[in-house]
Amino acid sequence: MADGAKRTNRSDWREQGGQYEYRVLTIGRSTSRNDARRMLTEEAEYGRWELARTRLYAGGERKVWLRRRIIRVRSTLSDALG
Repeated sequence: MADGAKRTNRSDWREQGGQYEYRVLTIGRSTSRNDARRMLTEEAEYGRWELARTRLYAGGERKVWLRRRIIRVRSTLSDALG
């Protein structure tokens, strides 16, 4: 039941023009796993990014797609003056 409520909220959000902003990070093969984890944790905590996708290439390079919601703020100034 809780999952159904989440889906409804998400679909309402999309119908109202909700979008994501994406950021792609390339992590070199010389970067340790701990350093990569630390970097992604900082991005999530301070930049409000969430992990969308990861890809590991044959040479050891990693690409990470991060996303966050774009929040559009509606002006309430016209309502206050009108």
